[in-house]
Amino acid sequence: MPKVGVCLSGCGFLDGAEIIESVATLYHLDQAGADVLTMAPNIEQSHVVNHITGEEVEGVARNVLEESARIVRGDIQDIAEVTAEDFDALIFPGGYGVAKNLSTFAFDGPNCQVNGEVHRLVREVIAANKPLGVICIAPAMLAKVLEGTGTNTQLTIGNDVQTAQAIEEMGTSHVACSVTKHITDRENKIVSTPAYMLADRIGEAWAGIEGLVKEVLALIDA
Repeated sequence: MPKVGVCLSGCGFLDGAEIIESVATLYHLDQAGADVLTMAPNIEQSHVVNHITGEEVEGVARNVLEESARIVRGDIQDIAEVTAEDFDALIFPGGYGVAKNLSTFAFDGPNCQVNGEVHRLVREVIAANKPLGVICIAPAMLAKVLEGTGTNTQLTIGNDVQTAQAIEEMGTSHVACSVTKHITDRENKIVSTPAYMLADRIGEAWAGIEGLVKEVLALIDA
């Protein structure tokens, strides 16, 4: 039975993990019979956003690990305690938390920084030739981790021109993709799907993530 790591970035798409994408990932892994190791950094969120108004809430602090625990009923580990030896593949659901907490892409674009523990773990996964799945905006974070490594993988965030240009500026090839599909780089064992970068309905994001999960699992033994 394969074991798959899932890295979350908080709880709520405007300042953390996109909940539907996270649940879809966990659901499809469960349906495939995979064991799951959920993780998140034990750090403070970049900021807190009111999900009704979309406005930042001043004077409020939340912890990424604690907020991520809400999605998985508390069954979660600090990413600092996880290594690539602990699982067979790694998936990052999207949400602005990937671009605000796991990295600074939302603020700094191609000049962003990636959280040190996230950077370490992704590099370990790549070195071990284990599959990676990146959903929604997560390919932008991955592109930054890969920058300067000579790994010219193919990634998709759908068809957003500005984000695609930023990914290519970091040295990765962007491929346009429809919402229910995914892009697979078999050589580097990396799979990406647009999800809520494009989705208008839950079912659209759900279908793309289902395909990504199946492909990631298939790549474990490839």
